[in-house]
Amino acid sequence: MSDFKDKVVAITGAGGGLGKAHALEFAARGAKVVVNDLGGSGDGKGASDMADEVVSEIRSAGGVAIANKASVATREGAQSIVDDAVAEFGTLDILVNNAGILRDKSFKKMPLEDWDIIMDVHLNGTAYVTHAAWPVMYEKNYGRIVFTSSTSGIWGNFGQTNYGAAKMGMVGMMNVLAIEGRSKNIRVNCLAPAASTRLINTIPGRDEDVNNPDPLRHPKLVTPAVLLMCAEDAPTGKIILAGNGVFSTAALFNNTELELGADVTYESLLDQKDALLDMSAAQEGSTRRRTADQG
Repeated sequence: MSDFKDKVVAITGAGGGLGKAHALEFAARGAKVVVNDLGGSGDGKGASDMADEVVSEIRSAGGVAIANKASVATREGAQSIVDDAVAEFGTLDILVNNAGILRDKSFKKMPLEDWDIIMDVHLNGTAYVTHAAWPVMYEKNYGRIVFTSSTSGIWGNFGQTNYGAAKMGMVGMMNVLAIEGRSKNIRVNCLAPAASTRLINTIPGRDEDVNNPDPLRHPKLVTPAVLLMCAEDAPTGKIILAGNGVFSTAALFNNTELELGADVTYESLLDQKDALLDMSAAQEGSTRRRTADQG
């Protein structure tokens, strides 16, 4: 309870699924929550009062919450989420970027409109809200930020080039912001979740009862990982996979550099192909960064 008592938390896409589960848990632990959700369908169409419904549920349980129904895909909408947090609660301590939609198609069949909207909601939307929150956290020397990434980006998934590219883009953004935020106690991490949500049923062939999910597929089983990434002693720069009661960490690895010098040719590199591709002794992180750190 002490980690989140009176902390101000903004959660995007919190009208249902994962975001709702996060909002309910933060509120139960004493946080003041900004519940953001445009309330559109799983493919991003329309709007509704989903955010209001979650706020009502939190307040009925004795918690503190307000609703924001702006789209993260616009700079003005993203800014309004942070502005509402500061206007109502005086600050912002934690940001969970969770808003998302799906427009799945094989790349050959994908209209570029489906590429653009996924980038706008997932990658740009995450950047817009984080950019609005960053000065608040920077000035107060405290912040916890979660990007909701996906194994579709980390390892790939058929029919999700737009989604996977946006989700892996979050990993790059996290890597940089974890460095930039370190001196200001701003910790930034990525979540790669697995759960039964309404987005699942936009995938061809999927038909899950998201209102009565399998207990092991419930979104609330992902939330402990989010709390861990937002705690006082949170890590930074980590990718945590969570779902079905199972948790793990993913990371980028780099093998030993081949020093072939200024006379390198295609043929000389080809001679070293096996060594170049051998990951058996690889280590987490960049070889060049490790060398620079040691120097």
